[in-house]
Amino acid sequence: MKGSKVHEHEADVPASDLWAIYGTLRAGELLPELLPHVLAKVELISGDGGVGTILQLILPPGIPGLQSYKERFIKVDNENYIKETEAIDGDILKLGFLAYMVRFEIISKGANLSVIRTTIEYEIEDAHPELEAMVSIATLAAAAEKFSEHAKEKKVPASTSS
Repeated sequence: MKGSKVHEHEADVPASDLWAIYGTLRAGELLPELLPHVLAKVELISGDGGVGTILQLILPPGIPGLQSYKERFIKVDNENYIKETEAIDGDILKLGFLAYMVRFEIISKGANLSVIRTTIEYEIEDAHPELEAMVSIATLAAAAEKFSEHAKEKKVPASTSS
């Protein structure tokens, strides 16, 4: 069984500022810091943030059967602000997912307005239809919100008094 889930988050931040997080290894550094209940730790296994980079994602305790997995960057499009990752090893595949891919798209809607579109595409063994309930866009939606807040805070000009 194949499926997908999509979330869009509008941010009053330039697309290039968001891509500075999503298009690099910065997202893996920020996520455990900003949302430790979502991701405990990210370890760089190989690569520099480009296609072929492999990360080990270590989840916080509490999700039965899901402690860690490895993902590989399969697409990093710096012109169109699109990044795709796929699970290549670990608990997510051991549970019965045949494929698990996440796509991040940063869409410019103006000088200081962007949309973060996050898509999860997955394929589940027919013997495990219950796994579909485990596919949640909520953690990536929370990350989009935190990343956009972080990008906005980093660009706030120093206040001036008159």
